[in-house]
Amino acid sequence: MSIMIKQTPLSEQEMVAEAEKALADISRIRQGVGKVIFGQESVVERTLVALLAGGHALLVGVPGLAKTKLVETLGIVLGLDARRIQFTPDLMPSDILGSEVMEQDEHGKRSFRFISGPIFAQLLMADEINRASPRTQSALLQSMQEYHVTVAGARHDLPSPFHVLATQNPLEQEGTYPLPEAQLDRFLMQIDILYPEIDAERRILIETTGVEDGKAENVLNPVRLKEIQTLIRRMPVPESVVEAILKLVRSARPGQGNAETDKNVAWGPGPRASQALTLCARARALYDGRLAPSIDDIHALAEPVLQHRMALTFAARAEGMTVRDVVAKLVKAQG
Repeated sequence: MSIMIKQTPLSEQEMVAEAEKALADISRIRQGVGKVIFGQESVVERTLVALLAGGHALLVGVPGLAKTKLVETLGIVLGLDARRIQFTPDLMPSDILGSEVMEQDEHGKRSFRFISGPIFAQLLMADEINRASPRTQSALLQSMQEYHVTVAGARHDLPSPFHVLATQNPLEQEGTYPLPEAQLDRFLMQIDILYPEIDAERRILIETTGVEDGKAENVLNPVRLKEIQTLIRRMPVPESVVEAILKLVRSARPGQGNAETDKNVAWGPGPRASQALTLCARARALYDGRLAPSIDDIHALAEPVLQHRMALTFAARAEGMTVRDVVAKLVKAQG
């Protein structure tokens, strides 16, 4: 995200034409996901926004809320090579990245051959990521930021596009390892998954307990997804939106003149949060059929983009305050 690629700007007519094609594709994606995932519109929107923006997402929710089903469905609908890793305390980095094995040919010559691990996928589901040790979690750091891994001193590039959708159970914390701040910062958004509305749950009961379940169908391919991701990076961002992003992110940092933040926040979001807000705002605008993001997009995305990039003081936690409360106040203050 820190590398800027200069590209020839599209004319207004070209931008409109490309956007209309992308809108048709996004509409088919939403319909395809909607055949399998009922309700949870906000979760589906934010997850798709993260993928369209070219990033990774952390899905946080109790068991049984279709986190795994959502990732599987997205892999099929988007035409991505999807793989799943069930994180456990005994999982090793080589179980994720792969390892070198020694082979001997018919002439007796020995050589090492790299056998790639499940991380060599276009959509990687890291299930219950906080159950693995920090050593194993760190195996994802380089890949999530630099899109390659290094094994035995040799670089191995990952498939393109490459996305990580990780899941985490917020309730059962015994025997888990909290994700380090450096790794949390690599996730474009933290998406909280809540219980479904009653109408959606009624539909789940009716449609998933029969003989046949709804099945996802492929509507896109990786090449087209990359084209949409490039289009999103080319979308113009109004100066007012840029200023709103800077004002919001900087107000979430202690020592920047915000009394509430100084009192309640131990450490705040870095520049990667501003980058994430910019990309996600563009993607959300296109998802909604607009050619440029607005300040409303910033306010809507503030919580999922900022909440995992901040920490509260002990006093704030003792008073029962949450990061979401702080973010909501900052958004409200911005108007």
